[in-house]
Amino acid sequence: MQTFTTIVAVIAVIGVIWGLVKRYETRLVLIAGGLFMALVSLKPMMAFHQFDKSMTNANLIIAICTAMGFAAVVKLTGCDVHLVKLLTAPLKKIGFFLLPACGLVTAVVAIALPSTAGCSAAVGPTLIPLLVRSGFKPAAAAAIVVGGIPATAFLNPGISHNAFIAKMAGMDVMDLIATHMTRTITCGILGIILISAMAWFYHDYNKNQTKEEMEANLALGGAGKGSELPEHVNLLKAIAPMLPVVILVVCSIWFRELKMSVGTAMLLGTIYALIVARANPAEVTKKFFDGMGSGYAKIMGIIIAAGVFAAGLRAAGVVDLLVDFLKHAQAVAKLGGSVGPFLLGLITGSGDAAAFAFNEAVTPHAAEFGMTIPSLGVLAALAGSFGRQASPLCGGLILVAGIAGVSPMEVVRRTAPPMFVLLVVLYIMS
Repeated sequence: MQTFTTIVAVIAVIGVIWGLVKRYETRLVLIAGGLFMALVSLKPMMAFHQFDKSMTNANLIIAICTAMGFAAVVKLTGCDVHLVKLLTAPLKKIGFFLLPACGLVTAVVAIALPSTAGCSAAVGPTLIPLLVRSGFKPAAAAAIVVGGIPATAFLNPGISHNAFIAKMAGMDVMDLIATHMTRTITCGILGIILISAMAWFYHDYNKNQTKEEMEANLALGGAGKGSELPEHVNLLKAIAPMLPVVILVVCSIWFRELKMSVGTAMLLGTIYALIVARANPAEVTKKFFDGMGSGYAKIMGIIIAAGVFAAGLRAAGVVDLLVDFLKHAQAVAKLGGSVGPFLLGLITGSGDAAAFAFNEAVTPHAAEFGMTIPSLGVLAALAGSFGRQASPLCGGLILVAGIAGVSPMEVVRRTAPPMFVLLVVLYIMS
């Protein structure tokens, strides 16, 4: 029976990967795969019980949904564009170094707006025309924007992976971020340097470009329109997107007795944005709860579906076999936690599904094969993120390619090699 269920599970996993590659609905594919394995193993209730358990995970719901609600309010009040204006205003004609400088701007914005698509939409219409006007090819401009996001986004306490791994490890979210901050910042800076090196390799910078060449590049995809940034920065609005992160960092260091939660910090940030933007309270409230609902549907939905898929693997006995194997091959656990999510992120354009599935099924057993839950969990999450930024199917990458008016493959040529190097560095540091 064990052999039969294992074979069925392998077929189901292949089917799930095929479904994700075909870009079928992620939640449907994961839930269908998990239910199928549980039914064949004659343990269907394992999948249903896991569905119930994941749906009502209070800590995850609070952190993820309030973060998405706050992000929606930041966009509604226009605080995001003031942050972008504040960060880009000092950038002048600094030659080739404008490229890594714009990468750093994106990395900082990604801390406040950790969604790849959301961050790309916020900074892309401003930075891409700025870089093209300064002599960079559109593909290089798009690459530095999307490539500056994946690592530093993990410094946001509201990002779903941080909440998920912290809950699993039984630790505070800010304590978890402290454990991976060195790796995250190192990978973020190194990624910007490597993408800049790719631009140098492809001769993407021409400081002597003619006006005609510049206008031709700007015309691609409407990049010359730029974004509607405010003429003058409202500093009070500009700091709003970063406020919850600052509150959580300050409280975790100096005021731990307050026990500041992610949800409370996001709510305080929302109130602050409402006040400084002098927005309609009813509209802000509506937008906040719409964002919360979107967070549950889109992010919690994937976590729930990944939990059902992992339950199916457990029902088929695959998890027990895998854990037993990893106990006797500890290096393979680390390799699987990095290469597996990276490849799935690369193939599917989404690193979340692979990382959540791996962390749900394997990471709780990290101590049994010589690792810690935070270390293995963050390894899988970051690896999936790097794989996503190397994929032509990545939504944020497609977005910046559209702004720049180039093929996603042109952008991937400049992001894929650096993301692979980051995977190796992450593996060594974990």
